[in-house]
This record gives sequence, structure tokens and C-alpha cells, in this order.
Amino acid sequence: MKALVALILLVQLPIHKAVPAAPPAPLGCDDPESEAAAEVAVNYINGHSHHGYKFALNRIEDIRVVPQGPNNDLIFLELDLLETSCPVLSPTPLVNCSVRSFAEHAVEGDCDVKLQKLDGTFSVLASKCHSHADSGEDIVKVCPDCPLLVSLNNTEVLETVAAALNAYNSKTTEAYLRLLEIGRAKIQVFPAHVVVTEFAVGATNCSAEQAKANVEDCQLLPEDQSNFGFCTAEMVKRPTQDLRVDCQMYGHQVPATVIPLLSRVFHPTGQDTSAGLPPSAVGFINHNLGLAHNNPVASESGSSEILRSMLSAKSVTKRAVAEAAQHDKVPRPVGFVPPPPPCPGRIRHFDI
Repeated sequence: MKALVALILLVQLPIHKAVPAAPPAPLGCDDPESEAAAEVAVNYINGHSHHGYKFALNRIEDIRVVPQGPNNDLIFLELDLLETSCPVLSPTPLVNCSVRSFAEHAVEGDCDVKLQKLDGTFSVLASKCHSHADSGEDIVKVCPDCPLLVSLNNTEVLETVAAALNAYNSKTTEAYLRLLEIGRAKIQVFPAHVVVTEFAVGATNCSAEQAKANVEDCQLLPEDQSNFGFCTAEMVKRPTQDLRVDCQMYGHQVPATVIPLLSRVFHPTGQDTSAGLPPSAVGFINHNLGLAHNNPVASESGSSEILRSMLSAKSVTKRAVAEAAQHDKVPRPVGFVPPPPPCPGRIRHFDI
């Protein structure tokens, strides 16, 4: 009889079903892990950029994590970058490169980057970027007198660069310099007509004095002796005429980014209308970051692979967010202010 009663009581006991664990909350754009991944991505982008300037992180727009196994995640980043004043040739660390202000006619870069985090170490698998200058209308609203960027192959720009390089070479006692590429150019017409240019240069195997005999014999130094630098020039055309040029040489270094720059060299005589510009820059006011790069050691290849992966990651993340929301049913106290959304992240400099 006692056994029967015990059995009845056991049957009447409530059955507690196991509650599945909530999936981990999505990684926020301002989380330390997100910022660490973004730092690796930005360094990779700058290390594989062939023209123009280095870019700095302005904002993490989105991050998605797709687990692949124990201690193995794929991470997809959407990044907003801003152009700095450091050319890609400059050995200056990115942390010491200043971001160009809004009034200087800022250039923004948009990048999608695919990384792998394996055993705590980030590595970039692929990246795709493009960049564009802010609209001139936006600059004029804030600073009506600020000069705007002009086409890199503008006639006045080419004349200024040629005159500046000739002036520098005529006075230097060091190696004769040749142009690698024009980086930026602005023209102001009021109250004075001023052309401002920035351009990268390389030392040749001639002295400035030797170049006077036959400049065509002066070739860029071989890779194991190369010396590159950067110049700024300002030509005042009205009301008076004046030309100022300053060049800084970086000393011997062999960064991978200089090799594509050597494919075209501008002749200061004006005979080469390309002015050291890649075809993608002719007629444009800034060098397009235009980076589509796949790490050769990555398991996936093809420039469209990163886009397919990003779309797949978005759908996975949306499901994870929806599942997490189902578990967040805890009553909130009166006056509760929900935390900000995990993405996009904070703006580090300014929004354009």
C-alpha cells in the first residue's frame, strides 16, 4: 500500500523541462574584440594599398561572427575610414598620422573585410574597399572660402608640380628626384589664385648636376637602394607670382606598396600626360582606395566571395538576434532605459 501511495505521489510531481541556453549576445561594434579585429583589418588595408594615402578607422558600421568550431570564428566587418595626411609610402606609424579635417576636403573609405579568429589570433582573409571625397557643396556650407579638391590631372596642377620639381632639383645638392604620383591638389581663386599640390617622389641614380646633361639617363634607384619621399608645393599666380616647394625624403625602405608606383614615372618636362597617375585616378579628385584583395593563404578565393559570405553572415546573425530576443522576457523596472544598439559603433573623428 505504501509503495502504491509513493508511486501516485511521484506521478503527480511537476516535470521540469530543460530550458535551452540562450545564444550568446551579438558582438557589439564598440566591444574590445571588435576594435581589435578592426585594427588588424585597417593595417591590412593600408599594407596592400598602392596609391594615395593611409586611412584611419572612423567607425565600425557592423560586425558579424559566424562560429566555425572550437576557438575558430569567421568575422565580417563593415568599416568607415578617413584619409590621413600620411602617404602610403611614408614609414610613419598610422597612430601618428593625422586625419584630414572636414574643411580640408575629407576623403572617406568604405570597406568590407572578412577575417578569421583562430585560437585568439586574427588574420584577414579578404577585403573590398572604395573611397570618395566629400561633396564640395558640404564643404562650402561650412567653409565658403576653403579651396576644394580638383582633378589630379588638371592642367594647372600638372604645371605646378612640374615647376615645383624643377625648382627643387635646380637647388638641391642631393640626388635628382623624379615624380612617382600626384596625391592631392586644390585650387583657390579668391582672394588670390593659388594652386596647392602634394606628390610622391623617388631619388634617381643621378645628382641634380648630372641630370642637367641628360635627364633621360636618370633612373630610379634599384629596390635595394631606393629612397622615396613626399613633396608639397604652393604656386601663387595672382595677384603676385610665387612658388614654394618642400620635400621630405624617407630614406631607404622597401615597402611592398612602392612597386606598382614605379610602373609610370612623370617627366617634369610635361611630355608624359599621365603625371604618374594610375588610369583609375585620371579625371578624379582623389585616389580611389579601390581595394579588392584576397589573402593568398586563405581557403576561399575570388573577389565576389567576400560579398557572398557577408550576405550569408547577415542572415545567420539575424536568426541569432531573433533567438536571443525570445529569451529576453525579463520584466523591466519603470524608467528603464535600454542600452544603445550594438551597431553601428561610435564615430572617432567626424561624420561625412
